Amino acid sequence: MTERWRHKDRRTIKGFEGTSLDRRSLLIAGGCGVASLATFGLPSDALAQAETIANPALPAADIREALPWHHATTLLGEPKYEEGFDHFAYVNPGAPKGGVVRQGSIGSYDSFNPIVPKGEVGDGLGLIYETLFTSALDELDISAMYGLLADAIRYPDDFSWVSYRMNPDARWHDGEPVKASDVIWSFNKLKELHPQYRFYYANVVEAVESAPGEVTFLFNERNNRELPHIVGQVLVLPQHWWEGEDGNGRKRDIASTTLERPLGSGPYRIGAFSAGQTLVYDRVEDYWGRDLPVNVGSNNFGQIRYEYFRDQVAMIQALKAGKLDFRSENSATTWNTAYTENLFPARRKGYVDLKIVPDKASGVMQAFVPNMRRKKFQDSRVRRAISYCFDFETLNRTIFYGMYLRPDSFFAGTELASSGLPQGMERDILEKYRADLPESVFTDVFTNPIGGSNSAMRKNLRIALDLFKEAGYELRNRRLVNAQTGEPFGFEVLYASESSARVITPLQQSLRRLGVDVSLRLMEPNAYLERIRNFDYDMITSAWGQSLSPGNEQRNYWGSGSKDTPGSRNYAGIADLGIDALIDEVIFSETREHLVAATRALDRALLHHHYVIPQLYYPFDRLIVWNRIKGPDPLPEFSVGFPTVWWEDQANAEAIDAGLKDLPEPPEPPEDG
Repeated sequence: MTERWRHKDRRTIKGFEGTSLDRRSLLIAGGCGVASLATFGLPSDALAQAETIANPALPAADIREALPWHHATTLLGEPKYEEGFDHFAYVNPGAPKGGVVRQGSIGSYDSFNPIVPKGEVGDGLGLIYETLFTSALDELDISAMYGLLADAIRYPDDFSWVSYRMNPDARWHDGEPVKASDVIWSFNKLKELHPQYRFYYANVVEAVESAPGEVTFLFNERNNRELPHIVGQVLVLPQHWWEGEDGNGRKRDIASTTLERPLGSGPYRIGAFSAGQTLVYDRVEDYWGRDLPVNVGSNNFGQIRYEYFRDQVAMIQALKAGKLDFRSENSATTWNTAYTENLFPARRKGYVDLKIVPDKASGVMQAFVPNMRRKKFQDSRVRRAISYCFDFETLNRTIFYGMYLRPDSFFAGTELASSGLPQGMERDILEKYRADLPESVFTDVFTNPIGGSNSAMRKNLRIALDLFKEAGYELRNRRLVNAQTGEPFGFEVLYASESSARVITPLQQSLRRLGVDVSLRLMEPNAYLERIRNFDYDMITSAWGQSLSPGNEQRNYWGSGSKDTPGSRNYAGIADLGIDALIDEVIFSETREHLVAATRALDRALLHHHYVIPQLYYPFDRLIVWNRIKGPDPLPEFSVGFPTVWWEDQANAEAIDAGLKDLPEPPEPPEDG
């Protein structure tokens, strides 16, 4: 988990931009872990076991005060930066302050309320708010986190509670102190108003002000080492502002959307804006936390602007005309066709760089997701049959320039991905739950079907038809029907981006060859999100980003308790005892070795249930950067860090602005890929 969320995964609380991935970013979607074993002297030779606390209560003051305060916390391992450190190693502490950076966004926005699952939240809203602790972008592998609104943390060996000590210097932009009561109110409202967070924080039963300037969270479960950590990532909002009146004398309502500029505590505040067109953040010159070690060399731009566009073509054209400064390109076709020097005069002139940066911080599974709440998808043979109809190899070659890989793991691209047959600790974990797992977990290596040619697809379609027949279907008059009832087998695929059709349509065409009626429905984004929140679909395309330290969020993705929780990310409708047990193995890991083995075991079980049909992924970030701006060299190990640790190069900016006058307008780009 870290402080700002990344572009790859934006389907929860929106508006928190950045380029580092952790569990907070996955859940707040859009930059942490738990205390290290060495730092807190924790046992590490066995898996901890969950233990329910019947009546959680605040420990006596002498019990709490017997524990030392700590400046840092990690999930597993030692924090890199000692108490009193000057700044993170990856920043430029002398970075100039000022200047403007401009980014593009698609669509619109109609709210500045970050915690209610309503409306479209303006991008970048995380710039004005803060959390108790924040992440180091070079320690995402151990989820290291350091003080921000709070300056210290403590909790017992059984993780049954945690206390955070508020930084007495923390201030809202109106000069009022950030109080423990703000944290408590924000946490309570988040659980009350957002179903996903109500589920995510289900084991957190209460937050109390245990002493002046100290907030303590009480848990109903022992030995869950993540709980003390994830509450430190709660977004803290000003209670006095939200419970006050606006400029027209109307009482504010945290449960409603609003376009009133909200009060924050962070390094930026909202400046000029035009709903759905432009959103500007101005740097707060007297920001209370500017000299904190976690902020030195950060928050350098004087202004951060978001320009909104109706579609990708318009946004790319603005980028090439010098009206935007940075873009992370997620389309292989666009990367290969839209930014060539003949179509991009500024690149030909040397004003722009194209960079490919390894994404070392995250794994991902992007897939077609059948909704198993629908009876038609509850047989794994049906889901496997659909997978045999997807010709990834031809799609990758003909549309995507051969740039993608097909994921064979829910943690693709990381050490957490399973491979081969289970061995060692991973196999030992799986054996404990063998009765609740597919036998193929132990006997078969998971592989995706391979297409790429007419002969290969003919073979795959024959296998698919055999699987459909095993599941009780047969062909009648060139239609696939239920052999007993005669009901045709078909389904609808929902999607919200026109470019998605290029991946969905080939699957539709293959299934039609088997007599399956597949319809596609393109939806307006807000309507689409509402359908997703309520699991009202047959099939969608989705992606689950994964941090290097998975934990409690796995319950939200695959756990039985999230299956019927509106707004959860259990899109497939998974409810399985074996999966639940393996999720707990991940959550209650006490060593990195066990965490890796348990995650691989969970990954393997998910794959062998064939819950999804894997699509594609790309383990790099593709960046288009105007040379008006610069970032650290090298970049943080696990993040691009934009815009947090970047800055304006004033000399370059002036030279480029002067040179643009002599450049021709860039030609229209090809259709988005």
